[in-house]
Amino acid sequence: MDLLNTLVDKGLRRELPTREEALAVLATSDDDLLDVVAAAGRVRRQWFGRRVKLNYLVNLKSGLCPEDCSYCSQRLGSKAEILKYTWLKPDEASQAAAAGVAGGAKRVCLVASGRGPTDRDVDRVAQTIAAVKEQNEGVEVCACLGLLSDGQAERLRGAGADAYNHNLNTSEATYAGITKTHTYADRVDTVQKAHAAGLSACSGLIAGMGESDADLVDVVYALRELDPDSVPVNFLIPFEGTPLAKEWNLTPQRCLRILAMVRFVCPDVEVRIAGGREVHLRSMQPLALHLANSIFLGDYLTSEGQAGQADLDMIADAGFEVEGADQVTLPRHRADAAAGGCGSHEAAGCGSGTHEGGGCGSHEAAGCGSGTHEGGGCGSHEAAGCGSGAHEGGGCGSHEGGGCGPCGTPEPVTEQAATQAAQPVAEVAATATATASASVEPGEARTDLVAVRRRGAGTDLAPNA
Repeated sequence: MDLLNTLVDKGLRRELPTREEALAVLATSDDDLLDVVAAAGRVRRQWFGRRVKLNYLVNLKSGLCPEDCSYCSQRLGSKAEILKYTWLKPDEASQAAAAGVAGGAKRVCLVASGRGPTDRDVDRVAQTIAAVKEQNEGVEVCACLGLLSDGQAERLRGAGADAYNHNLNTSEATYAGITKTHTYADRVDTVQKAHAAGLSACSGLIAGMGESDADLVDVVYALRELDPDSVPVNFLIPFEGTPLAKEWNLTPQRCLRILAMVRFVCPDVEVRIAGGREVHLRSMQPLALHLANSIFLGDYLTSEGQAGQADLDMIADAGFEVEGADQVTLPRHRADAAAGGCGSHEAAGCGSGTHEGGGCGSHEAAGCGSGTHEGGGCGSHEAAGCGSGAHEGGGCGSHEGGGCGPCGTPEPVTEQAATQAAQPVAEVAATATATASASVEPGEARTDLVAVRRRGAGTDLAPNA
């Protein structure tokens, strides 16, 4: 297919595809799907080999957010039956982070619901960052706290944060239909503040909210212009009790096409599969590893993910390897460009655009000039993983993945969910596997795969890491 050959050539050169080419990827047929995955997989291997970066979420403060993001289970007025608790103490957060690090995560994303942090909140998170780094040698820390005020990004970097996550979520044209308590421009401003402070920026999107193909292309092109080091791709989990509870618009094939389009537009950036992968990709998750080079390990902020050991088995069975703490995530050219004070891609306005490896990306577009985090460069880091993002304020995103995580379930908490919460992790994994094998009509929503989180941070039960 001439289209795919052209996109591969451009991806290997880090050249921006045309909008028409990006839209054409989303319009390909299921018959061409494996060809699309194979083509985008060539670009992924060029810049990231067969490595998969693992990220782990710690929900520092859950629920009761004053923002009205339609996709989020923690939003103002949400009826979703999620955990609600105030700030974890630094040692509690560090213990939660240790579970993910023990499972192979090299980055920990510290997420808190809310519009944005107060100065007192920043002090609190600074203490938590110190505790996490003291007890987990070599770990990267990404903060995801919502909209930043002047000076807060610099304070977080001074406290040892490597990255900051704040997602754009959807296109500028449709943003007001998703959230009314803050604007698209507010989100762009926070990503730029992170860049300017020398933090590795992480910013992504949520697919499946009823957007058009053009909207998806618009938000991915906007992300390329901002030039974050990592782009989490979340797939909406329609939580019962939120305005988007009935939006079941995704199929595994559509999710793969979206990930391929993101990889072609952002060839040398860490692309992370965030919230909703278990629900929407289902048995096709291993194919997505040919497109994305980063995932979250275990549970999300307010919803349960695949068991951590199942993630590790999936990576190995698909022929990939977990990225080690001593390996730099991004291509070396991104790190070199960051060290030179520029950022990354030409799209960002930076001339050189070559940064590889760890790259912070100070990216021009963000106005950053420096940002170079030592070793692997700030950049490398995912942005902490936060995936998804929606949570406005809060950060990472609601969606699950990233942040808020898929929070939720398309149905209120059931007796089954409550029973699973009390089971040992191994038993829960076995139950989930048995449930996943149930027969479902093509295109039918798999609501049986979604469960509200009832373990890990903020609970007395062991995490699913």
